[in-house]
Amino acid sequence: MTRAVAIDAPAKINLYLHIIGRRRDGFHTLDSLIAFAAPFDRVSVAEASALSLEVSGPFASALQNVSEPNLVETAACRLAALAGIDPHAQIALDKQLPVAAGIGGGSSDAAAALRALATLWNLAPDPAELSALAISLGADVPMCLHGETCFAGGIGEVIEPAPVLPKCALVLVNPGVSLATPDVFRARSGDFSAPARFDNAARDAQDLAELLGARRNDLEAPAMALAPVIGDVLQALEGLPGCRLARMSGSGATCFALFDDESQAAQGVDKLCAERSGWWITPSHFVPAN
Repeated sequence: MTRAVAIDAPAKINLYLHIIGRRRDGFHTLDSLIAFAAPFDRVSVAEASALSLEVSGPFASALQNVSEPNLVETAACRLAALAGIDPHAQIALDKQLPVAAGIGGGSSDAAAALRALATLWNLAPDPAELSALAISLGADVPMCLHGETCFAGGIGEVIEPAPVLPKCALVLVNPGVSLATPDVFRARSGDFSAPARFDNAARDAQDLAELLGARRNDLEAPAMALAPVIGDVLQALEGLPGCRLARMSGSGATCFALFDDESQAAQGVDKLCAERSGWWITPSHFVPAN
């Protein structure tokens, strides 16, 4: 019987994102609180005589006819090279998350592929070597490989524990706009921010909203300058009954709203779906460690 492994790849949410400096090589350093949330992409791998990738799902078309290899394939090849083996696997990617949307879809897919393939190939990579491999794939991959709520520093590769998040609900909205992260960083101006980490765990959604309200996403303004519709999304979310906080994630254009419970979030989704067409609108919640 052919062996197979399947792993979910959740959305990555920047609950706050402060840009705190810039390195000599041009990369910006950050301080961010990272959480993982539904819905999920799904990466399935199975034994095969060669390496192949099949992409399906509602956002599969966004990954077709691109000039660069899919990050999942690159992850497979680099993990195999690290282990000194041939990258033989049949990989299936079910793409449920929008692409170039500020929620780490591609990075989460790559991290899920690394975990799934390590299991399929019976590998136990050295943690330091696996970390170096992850950052070579992209700044968000190490945090996605970590797979649980954390503070991220450096360019994204310095992962430190964060307080446990309270039970609450989310609504995620993407207006159908893709933003390239380098473009958003180039559009950013002004001073750098200070780190803003905290030690105490929030008691509930209201407490979390107050903590996050004292912080921000420094990429929200430049992203909005490139895609003004982000402002429309935030305004729509802020107007939903029960919304505690609305904010953009990552470099956009996906935004999230925080609610006390799933009932409020579901009502918000129904309201937005009735009023807006062409937007990706979904209820969500934080997920435990992968």
